[in-house]
Amino acid sequence: MLPSVLPAHCALALASLLAASPVPPDARPTAEGPPGVRELRFNWTRDGVITGVGAVLWIGSEALLKKELAPEPCRWCDRNPDGTDGLNGLDKWGRGLAGTTEVQRKRADTWSNVVDFGLLPVSVLGAQYALAHANGAPRSVFFQDAGIIVQTAVLSSVLNQTVKFIAGRERPFVHVLPEDQKLLVDHATDNNLSFYSGHTNLAFALVVSAGTVAELRGYKHRGWIWAVGLPLATTVPLLRMAADKHYLTDVATGALLGSAFGVAVPLLLHGRTPESPGAVSLNVTGGPHGAVFAGRF
Repeated sequence: MLPSVLPAHCALALASLLAASPVPPDARPTAEGPPGVRELRFNWTRDGVITGVGAVLWIGSEALLKKELAPEPCRWCDRNPDGTDGLNGLDKWGRGLAGTTEVQRKRADTWSNVVDFGLLPVSVLGAQYALAHANGAPRSVFFQDAGIIVQTAVLSSVLNQTVKFIAGRERPFVHVLPEDQKLLVDHATDNNLSFYSGHTNLAFALVVSAGTVAELRGYKHRGWIWAVGLPLATTVPLLRMAADKHYLTDVATGALLGSAFGVAVPLLLHGRTPESPGAVSLNVTGGPHGAVFAGRF
């Protein structure tokens, strides 16, 4: 990530640490939400630790340890053994989206940062607050929702950083440069961190986790999260390709894995409580004539 984007990383780190910090008693969730809003599993201590540790790993690797962790030279160079271009046909086709001038590429890079680290998080959290408020949920429910969304973004970004440092794929704009010029570009430590797109991963993790939480809560009008969020998230990979920072396979993988985290984290760590309407419960009791099954579905 470019140093110019560090303030955005710091802002996300601050949000993560706030999610991990103790919450005043009056902001903690009540035993039951309003009718129609389902309770989700959430523990401020457990989830705060998970989010806080993840934030330290993510931001620390980006801001403090990138020079030591980023591979040099590339491990995945998209070249044949004889040094000729070995880029696959799909990514060659995708590079047609890259800007034809340096001004166009820089503009796309700037806008990808604005959308991914500014417009998208504000829009997602704002929409989540509006949904919670419109459904009569107390403030504590929105705090939980925000904590789940931030946690998803942090955990998905930890995996993304790990894969980037291991894969060591050369970025498209570096791939086309002569060897003696590759280390002369700005922020050369980013040269071999193309796979997979962190911007795209974050965008889809934010939107899909917000949508999944809204579905689990049973919010009315939750379809707006998907209708507005997914098209907005899709602009991020297009801008990253227009900036010539990523290949098509980089952004496709980012969208897939970001979406997977967006579904898995809310479902696996924060599913509906057994007492919540719509939750599944099953009890087995013994009797003189055998076992008796009773449940709510």
